[in-house]
Amino acid sequence: MTVFRLYDNCPHGGCQRLCAKGLTLAMDFVTSYATCILISLLRRTTMATVKLTVHAGPHNRINCPVSALVETPESVTTAALSAGNGAVPCQVTPAGDGLQVNFIVEHLEAGKTAEYELTLGKEPADSGRGVEVTQGENEVSVSIGGQHFTTYCHGTELARPLLYPVIGPYGDPVTRRLATPADGREMDHHHHRSIWIAHGEVNGADNWSEGESHGRILHRDFELLESGPVLGRIVSNSDWVGMDGWTGPPGRNREILDQRAEWVVYNTPSSVRIMDLHLTLIARNMDVLFGDTKEGGLASIRVEETMEVKRDLGGKIENGIGGIDEDETWGKRAPWCHYSGPVNGNITGVAIMDHPNSFRHPTHWHVRNYGLMTANPFGHSYFYGDESRRGHHTLSQGESLVGIYRYYFHKGDATDGNIRERYHDFAHPPKVEQD
Repeated sequence: MTVFRLYDNCPHGGCQRLCAKGLTLAMDFVTSYATCILISLLRRTTMATVKLTVHAGPHNRINCPVSALVETPESVTTAALSAGNGAVPCQVTPAGDGLQVNFIVEHLEAGKTAEYELTLGKEPADSGRGVEVTQGENEVSVSIGGQHFTTYCHGTELARPLLYPVIGPYGDPVTRRLATPADGREMDHHHHRSIWIAHGEVNGADNWSEGESHGRILHRDFELLESGPVLGRIVSNSDWVGMDGWTGPPGRNREILDQRAEWVVYNTPSSVRIMDLHLTLIARNMDVLFGDTKEGGLASIRVEETMEVKRDLGGKIENGIGGIDEDETWGKRAPWCHYSGPVNGNITGVAIMDHPNSFRHPTHWHVRNYGLMTANPFGHSYFYGDESRRGHHTLSQGESLVGIYRYYFHKGDATDGNIRERYHDFAHPPKVEQD
């Protein structure tokens, strides 16, 4: 690099101007050079490659959702994931001092590891349609790879929000058809509506049934609707309210409880559908008493009628402690419960899994041969047949209660779906090491 100096008494005529011009050129050059170095450093920082090693641990992993927090510079908002055989669909969101990286491990044997490369600052490769979350009037539909999976319904005509229909691995609905006045047919427990959240005694209000003066769960707003190549997310806020005329303590309104429900649907092959529920119930206005009753469930499903055990068509209930059908599973504590049976001639299964971080894990199960399956952590006196064993719980004002559940839809019964192993994908996911 040529360096120019500016002399106050230059012996050459006109050199002062030339040397001044030379200094300007030198300064421009140095500035440009420094800028190039800075850009290069930034590029190296934002386009850096992070090595991620996934450890299966003691369990085989199949279509297993994985999430890892990767520390990154503040300016980095995108990243692309790859493995030895090419690009891997990933979905990133800013979180804390980095990015939350979500992807799915298709298969990893117990005791093995898999290595991935995460390129920061790079747009992820196009991986098709992924999970699409689309808002409509009083509903939000969810599709996976262009195929409809379910719809979150929240119209004011409903007693509480629900997901319906729910399409299973063979392309058929796996929850019972909703009862309507136009049906003209008898239907037991018409308040069992597909997939829903409810409890039968909340500060004296019945927010389970749809009988006279029942309580309601009113949709308030959506905190987030997210589509992506790996997952789709619906985060809804709702109010649990008492029956008409119920005002609660003096000076309070009908709002008993705040509900935040985060539903996450993953982009898995059509033979498997995975949906997580992260439920938070908040006693914002007052102390809230969850009564001891079997009539309730924080994660509920009413399966398709042909799956019901009572119909003797091949339906079966199983749980995580080896119980079979209602006599051995109703009211029992278990990490998961499973219902299977024929739908359009194909044996179809669904498990509800209870995460170790859920309230009163492992939960009790209100599960019936007529098609109901729900996680109920409150109805102890009914489940044990002992009035002295009370399961009620008071949530003090300002406190919250959390339930974390996974709905797992698949072909076959619990053995075919290897639910014992799949439970560990949820409760004890693979560890991710960052280099």
